[in-house]
Amino acid sequence: MGMIDVSSKPDTLRVAIAEATVTMSKQTIRLIKEGKSPKGNIVDAASVSATMAAKRTSDLIPYCHPIPIDDVKVSVTIGTESVKVITQVKSIWKTGVEMEALTSAAVAALTIYDMLKSVDDSISIGSIRVMKKEGGLKKMYQIQDRKLRAGVLVTSDSRRKRQDQSGRLLVDRLKKEGFDVTYYKVVPDNIGTIKTELTMLCDELKVDLVLTSGGTGIGSRDVTPDATSTILEKNLLGVAEILRAHGQRRTPSSMLSRGVVGVRAKTIIVNLPGNVKGVSESLDSLFPGINHTFEVLENHKHPDLQV
Repeated sequence: MGMIDVSSKPDTLRVAIAEATVTMSKQTIRLIKEGKSPKGNIVDAASVSATMAAKRTSDLIPYCHPIPIDDVKVSVTIGTESVKVITQVKSIWKTGVEMEALTSAAVAALTIYDMLKSVDDSISIGSIRVMKKEGGLKKMYQIQDRKLRAGVLVTSDSRRKRQDQSGRLLVDRLKKEGFDVTYYKVVPDNIGTIKTELTMLCDELKVDLVLTSGGTGIGSRDVTPDATSTILEKNLLGVAEILRAHGQRRTPSSMLSRGVVGVRAKTIIVNLPGNVKGVSESLDSLFPGINHTFEVLENHKHPDLQV
């Protein structure tokens, strides 16, 4: 029991819209419209309380994360026998904001109730619900109409396959992400050997994704990025930058990685670190966003990512 660990997730735009309804008599509605509410303007008070509540949700709900709120919008509509509150909350963070939107709408409804309870015994708070939520990475890509294939290439002068941990981690994670891992090999830190293996994976086996592990540092034998760069047709600089940025927030030496990411034919090649921790952190930032590239390479239309 407790909070969910979201430290491995990347920040993305999150949006949630919630609604609360407060029912009351027609006479009370008339008082509101005539500006005769005993405690003042309920629209202004509800808007202010809703905004404050969104920012204090984690103080009220024990296992909610304290998240940075980027925007709160509140709409208060006066009907014939009810007042409807609609709240929209935005944040660029690791987890959704539906609880912030719900809390915002609920507190606005409670504020309206408090301001009118002295003149209307029939007043009640009805449905409080999430109307819409968007954001995160799950909807960035469509389900593929075929099983994607992947290869794992570990580069190391000292490591053998039976001793390899990072490669096995890659294989397990790729399977978890729905890939069919058709190739897994450990090769020496030799630029010619690495080029040959990568070219074969792209041109002969035609896998969709190649993940390499090792040889991304600044040592004299760290040549994986050099070998990879010679066979790429297009660089995906943004992906490499995200991998380093994500890692740097967790491991200060991540900035020393020279790993490259790019495309050859219809294969994505991603250089990852050699240590298990670095591989794990990189995979957390790579998936599921990288899956969008396979749609593009298959000439699918870009999904609408606007919210």
